Amino acid sequence: MTTLERNRTAATSDATSQLSIQAVLIRMKNEYYALPVVSIREIMRHRAYTPVPGAPPTLPGIISQRGTILPVVELRLLLGFEAKELTSSARYIMVQHNDIDMALTIEAVLDLIELPEAMIEPPPSALEPTRAALLRGIIQHEERLIAVLDLDAIIARLREEAH
Repeated sequence: MTTLERNRTAATSDATSQLSIQAVLIRMKNEYYALPVVSIREIMRHRAYTPVPGAPPTLPGIISQRGTILPVVELRLLLGFEAKELTSSARYIMVQHNDIDMALTIEAVLDLIELPEAMIEPPPSALEPTRAALLRGIIQHEERLIAVLDLDAIIARLREEAH
C-alpha cells in the first residue's frame, strides 16, 4: 500500500468515526429533542387545522401546505405528555420520511445543531417505555440532555393508533 493509499484509508476511517447528524433542536414540556434535518421539508408557524372526526388524539386533523394535504401529528401527546394550549412559539415541522408526509406540532423550535453520531447512547432503562420506544437515543450536547427522535418509530406508533 502506498503512502497516498494509507492516507486515504486513514481519512476515510476518521470521517466514518466522526459522522454527525444535523438536527433541529426542539422543546416539548421543558425537555429537549432533536429531529434530523434530512427528513424536514419546512418549518412554519402553527395555525388552525381542519379537524378529522373520529381520528385519534395524536392525529387530530389535516392542513394544506403548498397544495399538499398533511396529517397533523400532536407530538406532545405521542410522547405521553398532557395536552396544552399552544403559544406563539408553536410551529409545524413538515416532515417527509420514506413514504410518509406529515406536520408535527412542536412547542418551540430552538436551533439547528450538529450531533456526533458516535456520542448517541441508548435511552436509559428508567425512561418510560412508551416514550423510550420513540427515541433513537440520547446525547449530552452543550450541557443539555437531548433525546434524538426516531421517525421510523414515530410512524410505526401512528400506524398502530390509526388501526
